[in-house]
Amino acid sequence: MADNDFVKILEGSGALVLPTETVYGLFAKALDEYAVERVYALKQRPKDKAMNLNVADFETILDYSKNQPTYLRKLYDAFLPGPLTIILQANAKVPTWINSGLPTVGFRVPNHPKTLEFIRSQQVLIGPSANISGKNSGTVFKEILKDFDNQVTGYDDDYALTGQDSTILDLSGEKARILRQGAITKEDIILQVPEIVFEDNA
Repeated sequence: MADNDFVKILEGSGALVLPTETVYGLFAKALDEYAVERVYALKQRPKDKAMNLNVADFETILDYSKNQPTYLRKLYDAFLPGPLTIILQANAKVPTWINSGLPTVGFRVPNHPKTLEFIRSQQVLIGPSANISGKNSGTVFKEILKDFDNQVTGYDDDYALTGQDSTILDLSGEKARILRQGAITKEDIILQVPEIVFEDNA
């Protein structure tokens, strides 16, 4: 299937299985409520579990967040695109169907050229891991399609994946917290951004 066909699927409220540098994601247009609802249904994901915004540049992160820490640009330049999800305070542009009405929203900038190209063409996408909720994150394209009863298609690139989830870094409070340890460690972050302050034992 050609790249133009993939874009048409997204523009038609559909979902695509696309590779990142970690695992496959199930991507759809973030500002299309019907498309997001479809991803929730495909994944059998609880509605109170918020989605992240997948973006292609730093400016889009600023466009959908507020009260960002002063070191955010340094952090972005050091680790993104890459396996780091950043949680920030959401502004009024973030739809409630993305963050379940929470005051925060997560941002992901996947380090895969084709996937970034799709994100850039659509501005903001959701891209949760391509698996049924509660099962292991998807790393084998053909198995993912079977899991979803072939209701989705996408781009097969198993060799690009590490299989390790992204690190989730919460910057929405006064001090930083790591909510999930992935490829990037707390020590990695402190080395690149020494002014960051973590909560005790966070």
